[in-house]
Amino acid sequence: MTLLLHLADFNERRWADGFAAALPGYRVVTRADAYDPAEVDYIFIWKPKADAFDGLTNLKAILSLGAGVDAVLRHPNLPAGIPIVRFMDESLTQQMCDYILASALAHHRLVTRFARDKAVGAIGSAAIRMLGAIGFRTRGWSRSAKQIEGVPTFAGPEGFDAFLSETDILVNVLPLTPETHGLLNYETFAKLRKGGLDGYGPAVVNCGRGGHQREADLVRALTDGTLGSASLDVYESEPLPAESPLWNLDNVLFTPHIAGASTEKTGVAYFSQVIRDHMAGKPLPNIVDRARGY
Repeated sequence: MTLLLHLADFNERRWADGFAAALPGYRVVTRADAYDPAEVDYIFIWKPKADAFDGLTNLKAILSLGAGVDAVLRHPNLPAGIPIVRFMDESLTQQMCDYILASALAHHRLVTRFARDKAVGAIGSAAIRMLGAIGFRTRGWSRSAKQIEGVPTFAGPEGFDAFLSETDILVNVLPLTPETHGLLNYETFAKLRKGGLDGYGPAVVNCGRGGHQREADLVRALTDGTLGSASLDVYESEPLPAESPLWNLDNVLFTPHIAGASTEKTGVAYFSQVIRDHMAGKPLPNIVDRARGY
């Protein structure tokens, strides 16, 4: 039984050592090792190259280190019919919630204004509960209907405008799909509630994917007052190009795609358990619905 690690931008050998310790008796290999592709049962991926799945004729599952799988689903050689398991554990959810809380509080306290003077899925549901606990009135929108106790929820295109109309701080943690691509656009911003946040205009927090936002629309809205401020952790092109006009705005808080970072410790622990459970006959968790894109 073999686990293959295909991790761009990571030290594969160190991760392999971690998996080997967690899965005694299981063969763990990296791209640099000699192995028979036909013997690979599981592949653990991050930013897989074009040849990542070559020869893997007996693959049981694809294990993705990222919570988002839009890039995986675009892979030109993604094997059909093989389940894809995405990473989702409490530490990643907590990191995202911490970022959302910090951003919401910053916009609530008009931090970008002071700086100027001086110079609903698992993550969404968890963030809503946390913000509600400290006094924020929260509401949620998703493509399909969801129920969160004590929270008004909206679903589908027919519920989007009503959701926006009473929203002061719009937080995006949606998966990136063809339906949500470019959803953070000028038309969306213009439908947010006016008059909140001491009249400075609504705020947007994007810790989903860069493809959700149209940055030209962000610049326009942040310049003409349609938006008062924004927190951006993701960008259409990463890193954000030096020539981007967003850098010239003093009502934007920037972070370099660090709102939710997968760690070696949590990644090894999570996927080792996934493999052990699957080998014992238990179902795989968090399987991606390829048709829906998440």
